[in-house]
This record gives sequence, C-alpha cells and structure tokens, in this order.
Amino acid sequence: MYKAKAYSVTSATSPFASTTIARRDPIEHDVQIEILFCGICHSDLHQARNEWSGVMPTVYPCVPGHEIVGRVTKVGSAVTRFKPGDLAAVGCLVDSDGTCPECKAGFEQFCPNQTLTYNFPDKHTGGVTYGGYSDSIVVTERFVLRVPSNLDLAGTAPLLCAGITTYSPMRHWGVTKGKKVGVVGLGGLGHMGVKFAHAFGAHTVVFTTSPRKKDDALRLGADEVVLSRNADEMAKQAGSFDFILDAVAAEHDINAYISLLRRDGNITVVGAPEKPLPLSVFGLIMGRRSLSGSPIGGLPETQEMLDFCGKHNITADVEVIPIQKVNEAYERLLKQDVKYRFSIDMASLKSE
Repeated sequence: MYKAKAYSVTSATSPFASTTIARRDPIEHDVQIEILFCGICHSDLHQARNEWSGVMPTVYPCVPGHEIVGRVTKVGSAVTRFKPGDLAAVGCLVDSDGTCPECKAGFEQFCPNQTLTYNFPDKHTGGVTYGGYSDSIVVTERFVLRVPSNLDLAGTAPLLCAGITTYSPMRHWGVTKGKKVGVVGLGGLGHMGVKFAHAFGAHTVVFTTSPRKKDDALRLGADEVVLSRNADEMAKQAGSFDFILDAVAAEHDINAYISLLRRDGNITVVGAPEKPLPLSVFGLIMGRRSLSGSPIGGLPETQEMLDFCGKHNITADVEVIPIQKVNEAYERLLKQDVKYRFSIDMASLKSE
C-alpha cells in the first residue's frame, strides 16, 4: 500500500478538503496511473451529498471521479498492453467478474459483479474504492483504456462517462449518415450527443427550452435547433425522427418527443429524472415506436469510442479548474453554470 494525495468529503454536508488515501501497490495485472485530468460528473455531486442513499448509500470519506485521464507510471509483470509513459484512461468501472455472459460479450456495464470506480467495496483493500480526485490510481489492466495522442487531455476526461453514455445508444440504434437524429437538452451529455450525431453523418436536431443556446448548438454540429416550448416548431417535426437521445435529467414531457418519431423510431433516455415520467403508451403503439434507456458502454465499445474521437478530433467542451475550486464547481453545477463539463487539472494537487 502507498499513500496518495486526494480531495474527499467526510459527510453529506461537508466541503471537499485535501487528504491522503491508501492505494494498493501494483500487482502482476495492474497498471498504476498518474492522474492528469479528472472530469466532474453530475453523479459525483449526487454521490458526495448522499442523494442516492436509497440505492447506493455513500461511504465516507468519499473520493469521487470516474472520468480519468493520465500517464502510466508503473505496470505489473503480466501487463502486455501498457508501458510506463503511455497515455491511459479509466472510466466508471474498475473491475467485473469477467466470466458472466455479459462480460464475455463485452458488456461489462451489465455485469452483476462489477466494481465501480469509487464508493464501492474494494476487494483489494477491504474498504471502498476511491476515484479520480486524486494524484494516482491503480487499476487492473483490463479496465485501462488507450488514449489517442492527438486529443486534448482535459477535454478527453469527460469522454469516459458523458462520451460513452451518448455514443453507446447511438451505435446500438444504428445512427448513420442519412438518419435524422434529435438531441433533447444541451448540457454535459447533450453537447456530446450533438458532436457524435454530427460525426456519424446524421441530420442533427437539438431540442432546447432556451433560445440563447441556439448559436452554441449550431456551433457544436446541429443542423437545426427547435425551441421545445414552441408548439408550432414541434409540430413541424412530427413523425420524422429515426432516433432521439433524451439527455434531460429534469421532469419533462417525454410524450411530446415520442410523437416526433417515425415508424420504428426509438427514443433512448440517458438523463435520469428524479421522479417517474408519465407515459402515454398509445404514442408507442401507433408507430411501433420504442422507448429505452442506456447506461455507459462496455470496455470494447468505450475503446471504440475513444478511437472514433481520435479519428474525428472530438473532445468535450470543458472549463479547466484546479482541485482547490472543486467546491465552487459543485455549486455552479447545481446552477448549470458550465459549458459543458468541468475538468480538474490534477497538477494543482501537487501544491497541497
């Protein structure tokens, strides 16, 4: 075991503060990574403040962070895919059983015995896993991903959650050139959805409640922007979409978007509203439409996504902050005051 610098919270109401945590020494299949950047995901805020206590109670002290990009510093004797000096990334998972049907199919995100990157039982230490708000991490090689060398590292970090969360359903539902794709909500997830839909060659339409987001949506790759509160604008889009990505985490009328799908169209929810959304099943029945949800992707798909981003030079739009401003960033996140993700420069941790 060795000591690593980190920022943690010690209760649901306490601010983040500097601390040290215990990390395991690398064993034969492990990769040790110096963390260079870590994105801030909205789920970090929920976890730090124990807002998911009913399904995933927070164990304190908690070190969040599952959007990790860094440089390999040490590898175990059995590691074959990485060497010291390589760029590497770690997402929302750091382990799974590797033997279940889901793992064998490359769907580790559905493994019943997965290990999350933080706030999850750690079989190596006997405690809980600690995430990327730290100067280093040790992860088994299978869960370490390669980072294309041409990508901006600060903007690459959010790809490990926001990126794969939006890329995966688009790949699953066959978003390609010639398809018409809608993206509901232009936030941390939605802005990545726009970039991917555009890169896939789809005709991309952004739905937003805010007129001031129109210019940004077009800059990100949208072909059209629809103000969802304008009934006439919505009516013009009826029955025309092959796929819609719903990235809104607040309460909203999902039936209004289901009616925009063509026959056999799909709407996939990646936002997570706190309350159940009322559903009119006739909207699904009459067009043989479907409604689905999607989490992150498995390891093969996440690597595919990173390679795709390298080919098309896609990264998240980020505001880079020092770790010392993480409390301020959380308050701004609650106000949606960021375009579009925060990325923590972990070099700032060295001054602690």
